[in-house]
Amino acid sequence: MANTTKVWRNPSYLQSSFGIFLFFCSWGIWWSFFQRWLISGVGLTNAEVGTIYSINSLATLIIMFVYGAIQDQLGIKRKLVIFVSAVAALVGPFVQFVYAPMILAGGTTRYIGAFIGSIVLSAGFMSGCSLFEAVTERYSRKFGFEYGQSRAWGSFGYAIVALCAGFLFNINPLINFWVGSAFGVCMLLVYAFWVPSEQRTELRKESEPNAEPTNPSFREMVAVLRMPTLWVLIVFMLLTNTFYTVFDQQMFPTYYASLFPTEAIGNATYGTLNGFQVFLESAMMGVVPIIMKKVGVRNALLLGATVMFLRIGLCGVFHDPVTVSIVKLFHSIEVPLFCLPAFRYFTLHFDTKLSATLYMVGFQIASQVGQVIFSTPLAPSTTRWPKCSPITTWAPA
Repeated sequence: MANTTKVWRNPSYLQSSFGIFLFFCSWGIWWSFFQRWLISGVGLTNAEVGTIYSINSLATLIIMFVYGAIQDQLGIKRKLVIFVSAVAALVGPFVQFVYAPMILAGGTTRYIGAFIGSIVLSAGFMSGCSLFEAVTERYSRKFGFEYGQSRAWGSFGYAIVALCAGFLFNINPLINFWVGSAFGVCMLLVYAFWVPSEQRTELRKESEPNAEPTNPSFREMVAVLRMPTLWVLIVFMLLTNTFYTVFDQQMFPTYYASLFPTEAIGNATYGTLNGFQVFLESAMMGVVPIIMKKVGVRNALLLGATVMFLRIGLCGVFHDPVTVSIVKLFHSIEVPLFCLPAFRYFTLHFDTKLSATLYMVGFQIASQVGQVIFSTPLAPSTTRWPKCSPITTWAPA
């Protein structure tokens, strides 16, 4: 009880938690139905959606590395976070007046729109997600709170908006993007103006001429790519979390909606299920640190991979909405078992000054490389649903 009271009196914990809460609200309200919007709202085929995801992942791959390098130089400064918040605040008008019309135009204009959209959406959200997580983790080490507890508020925010995202989507999908903008404005205000006194003090210390440098040199950042243990983790993520992400974001939503009498019922049910699943995920963010202490970081990652394979495999065994919904909830266990141990692995085995770069390269960039590779070839398999499960469609003959 004393520790709980202490956390709630920590201004950096409150600010970080509220900031990441608003980010996931701004992202989750439209991202949870982005694939459905591209198909039913814009009218793209599954193959075209796969191409869009590949383009987005490629942009995310590049921007993410840049974000990691910049943030490691900034330390606890918020300049980059404020920029990303401003981009997130503009997602509504950007999608309605720029992105959607260009995608609908077809031809060369569609590909130009997809390219522009990949930069904006990646800068504000897909790459921004890793940035906010890296900054929150750095604050947790600097100002004395548990990262998992703060990150749980992000999952909680995603869960709240996911509950209503499906209903808003059935009214008009563009509403989801405008609500995302509203949350983005709130997030911008939090990161621009809410600076706890302890953070101000730390920033003053770092700005003193004789202060010990806390930011890595360029040579140290490049040396990250020569670490063998980092490449082991990259390969592990590429063959596990990456493939799972493609399955969950691009293949599962269409399959799940096809299990219901109408598309509207499927969309609404998926939104509610997604919200409930992320509520469980936020709870698991508090449980996984205990699991890591019991079994170790490496075993926690292997446990996450086991849950991931069970989730995908069981979706190929069961075909009714109730059982598939239960299997979907495995996602609430898998995400914390990959996210939290990955950060802990980096802080245990590498220089903490490079935490943002390491997380971006070792965890997130590895995932994006896999999405670039898998998104386009796996997308056409969804055209055979709902007669086939998401497993049997791409299993070799």
